[in-house]
Amino acid sequence: MFKKCILFALFGLFAVSGVHAQKYFTREGKVSFSSDAKVEKIEAVNKTATSVYDAATGKMEFAVLIKAFQFEKALMQEHFNENYMESDKFPKASFKGTVTDFKAVNLAKDGVYPVKVKGQLSIHGVTKDVEADGKFTVKGGVIAAASTFEVAVADYGIVIPAVVRDNIAKTVKIDVSLTYQELKKGS
Repeated sequence: MFKKCILFALFGLFAVSGVHAQKYFTREGKVSFSSDAKVEKIEAVNKTATSVYDAATGKMEFAVLIKAFQFEKALMQEHFNENYMESDKFPKASFKGTVTDFKAVNLAKDGVYPVKVKGQLSIHGVTKDVEADGKFTVKGGVIAAASTFEVAVADYGIVIPAVVRDNIAKTVKIDVSLTYQELKKGS
């Protein structure tokens, strides 16, 4: 009887640690965007995105601070924050969703795993349903996720003044690149 209790306790310990080990996070995700219009190409990058991925359920979330986007030209960054994104009023963008085919991803085996991601993207105080292709890449125990998709600026209530409307594309390409670490208790 004592041996059975020990076995159940060990099994419970492994089961709990196995479930816990299925969550991954990053605080150094990279989100970049580009607007390729006739007059000017606008690009910015944010290397401080936070994200959590639950491999047991496929749930994924990430968030970026709008003011953390870095531009090549300081004036572009100022206009982006003050005039278009109103980053004092809407300080972050976020995504909450699910990797719909998460069971096809084997995080214990090296490989590239194409996936679909569905969820809600919130930008500038507006939340829209989105669906995008992505991929998980597992190599030497390192787990990375990436996706590229486009959003229409008008869909998120971002108003572009007529005087610069030709300088900014109506759709913006967004690239997301995340390298995850195992979420350990206390992280």
